[in-house]
Amino acid sequence: MKYWIFGLLAGWMSVAQAGFSDSDLLPVDEAFALEASAATADRIVAKWTIADGYYLYRSKFRFATDAEGIRFGEASYPAGKIKQDEFFGEIETYRHQVAIEIPVIRDPGAPDSFELKATSQGCADIGVCYPPNTQLASLTLAAAAPPAGGALQRLSDLGIGGGFGAEEELLPAEQAFQPDVEVVDGNTLAARWNIAEGYYLYRHKFEFILEPVPGVTLQPAQIPEGEHKTDEFFGAIQVFYDEANAVIPLQRAGSAATPLTLTLKYQGCAEIGVCYPPMSRSFELLLPAATAAGPVAATTTQPPQALSEQDALAKRLTEGSQLTTLLAFFGFGLLLAFTPCVFPMIPILSSIIVGQGPHITVRKSFVLSLVYVLAMAATYTVAGVIAGKFGHNLQAAFQNPWVLSSFAGVFVLLSLSMFGFYDLQMPASIQGRLSEISNRQSGGNLVGVAVMGFLSALIVGPCVAAPLAGALIYIGQTGDAVLGGLALFCLSLGMGAPLILIGMGAGKLLPRAGVWMDKVKAVFGVLMLGVAIWLLERILPAPVTLALWAFLLVLSSIYLGALDDLPVEASGWSRLWKGLGVLSLVYGVLLLIGAASGARDPLQPLQGVLASQSGGTSAIAEAHLPFKTIKTTTDLDRELAAARERGQAVMVDFYADWCVSCKEMERYTFAKAEVQQALSGVLLLQADVTANDDADKALLKRFNLIGPPTILFYDESGTGRPELTLVGFIPADEFVQHLEKL
Repeated sequence: MKYWIFGLLAGWMSVAQAGFSDSDLLPVDEAFALEASAATADRIVAKWTIADGYYLYRSKFRFATDAEGIRFGEASYPAGKIKQDEFFGEIETYRHQVAIEIPVIRDPGAPDSFELKATSQGCADIGVCYPPNTQLASLTLAAAAPPAGGALQRLSDLGIGGGFGAEEELLPAEQAFQPDVEVVDGNTLAARWNIAEGYYLYRHKFEFILEPVPGVTLQPAQIPEGEHKTDEFFGAIQVFYDEANAVIPLQRAGSAATPLTLTLKYQGCAEIGVCYPPMSRSFELLLPAATAAGPVAATTTQPPQALSEQDALAKRLTEGSQLTTLLAFFGFGLLLAFTPCVFPMIPILSSIIVGQGPHITVRKSFVLSLVYVLAMAATYTVAGVIAGKFGHNLQAAFQNPWVLSSFAGVFVLLSLSMFGFYDLQMPASIQGRLSEISNRQSGGNLVGVAVMGFLSALIVGPCVAAPLAGALIYIGQTGDAVLGGLALFCLSLGMGAPLILIGMGAGKLLPRAGVWMDKVKAVFGVLMLGVAIWLLERILPAPVTLALWAFLLVLSSIYLGALDDLPVEASGWSRLWKGLGVLSLVYGVLLLIGAASGARDPLQPLQGVLASQSGGTSAIAEAHLPFKTIKTTTDLDRELAAARERGQAVMVDFYADWCVSCKEMERYTFAKAEVQQALSGVLLLQADVTANDDADKALLKRFNLIGPPTILFYDESGTGRPELTLVGFIPADEFVQHLEKL
């Protein structure tokens, strides 16, 4: 099978190259357009705008000038993307845009103007590489400051020249940015910068260098998302104000205590418009002996610091083969297809097919299903890329009462058309309008089907799972929306593949026109009403939704003949339908009783009645964990500080009323006795982000989270344990095993 895939890809590449001649390639200066500017009196920035489908090699940049008395220091490069190149092996490349800082060293009497010779080399994605190309740029620097006072004095003079007097002169670098490093445990380091007011650090300038030590290597640092800023030299970047933090996992081959020397590299600026040169600071550390619960010993091949599932998937996107990674995300989507977030799409798509009537062909069923799934997948992809790059969850924005109520109303209209109510005594104008809406949205044309797929992705299924979070983390950290978006698209196609099969099956198994077809449409009418109630569960009180489910079951039981007499000669099918109707009627009555007694769970409608008979509502309360609700980052910091003083571990649960998986966690995981016992002694905090307001967004942004359900953990010392972070639903037994790592 794999050889067939590679053969197909090779065929595509051959066709592409056969129809792509050298004359189609852009001129080198258009493919890689250079723009150079003077940043300060001793620093220039060379920026390349790279055309789509082209890339530059990081290792091929060279900078020179013929000007007397001017030479360049070591250039500062942003992080690129690792590529397996057929000519150079594993190499770092840049796409779209790259800005490189170059220190300028001027001898006394050197001219202020000079010509920069910037040499670079790049390729086109079709497999054609350009020879090394030298581009010229004329630059003029500000007059060099007198040497007295050194670099700091020159920076101070620039500040005064910008309108800041001596009382507001620039702070020394060591005061503006105060770094510190601590050893969290035998497998983890934590770096922290205190940043003075009016100053900031660039996120992309952080580098961590470990002097060679046998058996100890650095893993990729975990840096939270910073504040977005448009920089005149680097474009859209992220910066940190007040404070910056990074968690640095280590991979160890031994368990003995080990001395280390870690060097931090960073760069920052003052808000007045003056930037400091790149800075570095080294720290002498003693790494304690690795514990048995820590990273693995030298005889194993596993990394010492386990990553959370979503972080591991993000890392896989960075390091793995793109084809196998995308196939893996398709497989993850297949698994997600059997979660409650996708289940409601089954009656939606099936109703679209059924709405075509009994004469629909399998081919047309396939086309309608494919359009629905592609629209859903495209929406997931676009929404995910936006969430990854900007931190705004579009799906969460659609979980408000007005949107949910409107969409539920659409499903009610569709269900009524399934029951044939539009043929009753309605005025002709209203009947025609409703019929037009019904026919259009139930698949009368491909645009209507695509609209339903688009709305389903945004409104019906706002679930966050580990594969989705992994792709979003990758996009947020690397800015690579192409590979991240492809992963999201493959994930969505995996979720939609079973829907296509179900849609084709619905088209093939539909009965011929007649009484049977009316009964089939009535069944899907009930399912559409169920989807409407399922949506309203997110905004209505639990007893009210319990009553709605009761009404649906009772009315369905009447249609099934639960209250009708059966003749003696009734067939077996008639008796079966009546039996189902009686069961539906009984359960509907139980739900009505539960709604009246304050029950919340449709699967336990008599919970309130039993609780009242046992002397109160304690039985209901016992089924839920005693969470303490927090709203803001200040609330969280206060509770974490108090827990740290008590030596108490902390669990922070991000929850929303519209989050289906959150309710799964409450019903099937947190309600279990073994989970509650395992969490005894742990401070339980719940961040309710239902409103999705500014405070909720700030709390999510602090941890670079897209939305619920997400669970964070802190140990007794108050140290965050990012490797234990959980995203999505997890069963009770697996949750208990996970807690043992805390």
